Amino acid sequence: NDLSDDEFLRIAASHVEALNHALADIPEDRVRIHICWGNYEGPHVCDIPMAKMFDTLMSAKARYTLFETSNPRHGHEWAVFRDRAADIPDTKVLVPGVVDTTTNFVEHPDLVAERVARFVDIVGAERVIAGSDCGFGTFAGYGAVDPDIAYAKLAALAEGARRAS
Repeated sequence: NDLSDDEFLRIAASHVEALNHALADIPEDRVRIHICWGNYEGPHVCDIPMAKMFDTLMSAKARYTLFETSNPRHGHEWAVFRDRAADIPDTKVLVPGVVDTTTNFVEHPDLVAERVARFVDIVGAERVIAGSDCGFGTFAGYGAVDPDIAYAKLAALAEGARRAS
């Protein structure tokens, strides 16, 4: 919140540059990168849009790219990937979050399947893995989602992915 978008993007680009340097001798297919805007239930009105982060994210030397697309603030951003499909490297595997890790609502498997299908339509089934927006245990001692519900969400994720395939 203290930085302009341009300042934030410059810092993010320098972090990716440092990661790419550190990963120079690591095969790309052994690397995953996750981008998120904080795994907490809150307004997220200061989150930088994916449209602005896209180029930086795609420049990371990681085959698997994990990102949020289920929570209410970022659910629409799948369209960035659709609109920028030509800019997604052929080596990238997209791992969109298809269940929200900050709410106790359990997604219906059909909704999960719709979310998966959006990305399959963009890059093909062999380059999409269904994921969660973030982890269910990001902060020690703080769990926004009850463990039983987290397992129900993961079951919905698995069933939705099965329906989408």
